[in-house]
Amino acid sequence: QVQLVESGGGSVQAGGSLRLSCAASGYLLSSCMGWFRQAPGKEREGVANIDSDGRTSYADSVKGRFTISQDNAKNTLYLQMNSLKPEDTAMYYCAAVGGGRCIARGRLAERFYNYWGRGTQVTVSS
Repeated sequence: QVQLVESGGGSVQAGGSLRLSCAASGYLLSSCMGWFRQAPGKEREGVANIDSDGRTSYADSVKGRFTISQDNAKNTLYLQMNSLKPEDTAMYYCAAVGGGRCIARGRLAERFYNYWGRGTQVTVSS
């Protein structure tokens, strides 16, 4: 079964905004959740994560521009992206650690995530 489904990707001009959504079960949302991205020819990198207490962490490259949040009533994780730059162009993936309560003191590495969506493409033109 598909447990994480991203949506909201698309093409925007530099300086524009986009909001990504990730449909997830309440079980997964109770754990640590994260957004990752991968551009062609580059390694996948962590963008942002949020833990069970709502603590958030961001990559330096997106801090101040992106906001990760979740709405448990809607079973959805979000990534609000503002002031987009061409270098933000990538496939964006939603991921979950699972296992219930999860505490993240800072950025959480890719290897800790056990559930992944198939991705949604974001393209930012100059």
